[in-house]
Amino acid sequence: MNQSQRATSLQQRMEIWERASSGETDVQIAVALQISQETVRKWRRKAERAGRKGLASTMGRPKSGQLGSFSAELRDAIRDMRQAHPGWGPDTLRKELEDDPRFKGLKLPSRARIAAFLKDMKLTRRYQRHTELTQPTAEVPQVAHDEWEMDAQGVRVVSGIGKVSLINLGDPYSHVRVASLACLNKSKADTADYQLTIRRGALQYGLPKVISLDHDSAFFDNTCPSPYPSRLHLWLIGLAIAVRFIPRSRPTAHGFIERTHQIVDQQALLGQHFDNPASLQPTLDQRLEFLNTRLPSRSLDGQAPLIAHPEAAQSGRLYRPEWEDKLFDLQRVYRYLADQRWFRQVTPAGQFTLGAHRYGIGKASGSQMIEITFDPNTQEFLCLSTDGQHTQRVKAQGLSFADLSGELPMDHFANYQYALPWTSQACRQNLLCTEMAGTTL
Repeated sequence: MNQSQRATSLQQRMEIWERASSGETDVQIAVALQISQETVRKWRRKAERAGRKGLASTMGRPKSGQLGSFSAELRDAIRDMRQAHPGWGPDTLRKELEDDPRFKGLKLPSRARIAAFLKDMKLTRRYQRHTELTQPTAEVPQVAHDEWEMDAQGVRVVSGIGKVSLINLGDPYSHVRVASLACLNKSKADTADYQLTIRRGALQYGLPKVISLDHDSAFFDNTCPSPYPSRLHLWLIGLAIAVRFIPRSRPTAHGFIERTHQIVDQQALLGQHFDNPASLQPTLDQRLEFLNTRLPSRSLDGQAPLIAHPEAAQSGRLYRPEWEDKLFDLQRVYRYLADQRWFRQVTPAGQFTLGAHRYGIGKASGSQMIEITFDPNTQEFLCLSTDGQHTQRVKAQGLSFADLSGELPMDHFANYQYALPWTSQACRQNLLCTEMAGTTL
């Protein structure tokens, strides 16, 4: 099988169609997808004639015929090498065949035919279409609280306490350190910890317009080329806070929060001993107050952030935890999801996973790649079959306010009292109770 006859997946054909529709030439598409120009031209023309239906065609000889003209010994050799070395691709396998004394002087299959054989033997990873989550364009903040940066510093051992992971939240425009949360006795902060950090910061400074995040698994589905937004992401969308992800492998895009990690560590943790865990968070809060109101900053002409930028004391978007259910709008979440799409492989039993929830669409749809979109009017996911001829609907899970806002039911805080033992959840609730002292619900 020569290069022009290489099998393509539905997702590749769809990408050919979309790229061609956007004005790319056959040559440009062939280079981008690493397939032949003839293959691109073939599927482009089929799509022009028959639309998506034309992309569902099959090509090539039956699966049983791959490398059928070569000896069983050679086929076994390719299969054994691939199983022993899953990282070896068709080029490597062909070179290994050239060096194998058993096949000296014999005709060897081409790279494309070896690739087809591997696919026939189910020794290749299934191609998955890449999609990106919608996000705002990166812009330089023009006023205070245009954009906050948030990140976890990573675990460290603090004398008298043990493992601590610090979450820091800051405003790079004004240099205000918005919040710093100590997550005790854990190596990795979870969604509830990040939500508490944002709630504490918003309680003092109001809500921001944008929060920028890295690609940590708490923020971003980094296991899938077609990511579904995390619970934290959708919670922020519901509060009218846009989410922006910094470029991968570019920590310098979070330069302010990276410097904040160092400063907070030096101000509050380095060389310190704490008699009990409850004393750490007040120390962090006191040091942030010092950094924001008293410590001169060379980048701010020798002034503290809130002295140089007094307007940063409040964003103008007031927030109280007990108001959250009124500030939160599920329609914003629905509209955001309606702008996305995902591709998922259905199991033989007819199930797929999206956003940590499992859905079933029946065995008749098993073992195929489906395209998924969201209907904001019915709150259902629409699952489009490989050939584009059949659509199934499944009710979306995990999209209620309670699902997305998580723990801390704010409307019960007035008389809230927690019980021993001192749990992580009790710590989080106590912090908000303390900051809400004097509030009447």
